[in-house]
Amino acid sequence: MKKNNTENKKYKALGIMGGTFDPIHYGHLVTAEEARCQFNLDVVVFVPSGKPPHKKDYRVSDAKHRYLMTVLAVVTNPFFDVSRIEIDREGYSYTIDTVKAFRKKYPWSEIFFITGADAILEILTWKKVEEIMDHCRFIAATRPGYNLSDLDKKFKAILPEYSNRVETIEVPALAISSTDIRRRVAMDKSIKYLVPEAVEQYIWKNNLYKS
Repeated sequence: MKKNNTENKKYKALGIMGGTFDPIHYGHLVTAEEARCQFNLDVVVFVPSGKPPHKKDYRVSDAKHRYLMTVLAVVTNPFFDVSRIEIDREGYSYTIDTVKAFRKKYPWSEIFFITGADAILEILTWKKVEEIMDHCRFIAATRPGYNLSDLDKKFKAILPEYSNRVETIEVPALAISSTDIRRRVAMDKSIKYLVPEAVEQYIWKNNLYKS
């Protein structure tokens, strides 16, 4: 099992990759690696959400399964790690709580929160968004050709002082989605090459996404 390699280490730049990871797939992994390379991150910590407040439209899989799939997916990359911080926290998982915890633990590090451009567009609905921006910069991952005009307009109109806190990267593998993977599993369709082989085997072995 992958150990928490971020314990007691000092990093110049640290990435946080948040998400439900239900399941984690190559789009997540490619995004994290691209962010690591482009922004010279010392490590990217994957943080599976515990009880996400924005995922009320479907039943999220048990945190145990999502955590173990994430560990299996990142175990071969020495620059990736996994944190249980949100899984072990009671109540809803809010980004502000996670970012503040990392800021407290790594006060010397520049922190980058990695997420999709779609999530960034909803950031104004997040809890204490201005405080989040004070603690970290955001890396918004987009598909090639994605129109970023809405993102630019929203920040310049409502949070102009934070518009320079959001960076963007293009990731072709973002065409892969967890929603489609769950749908394919429910229909007994192949998900090979959409997720790491160990994650694929874990999904079938534990009969996930069948109902």
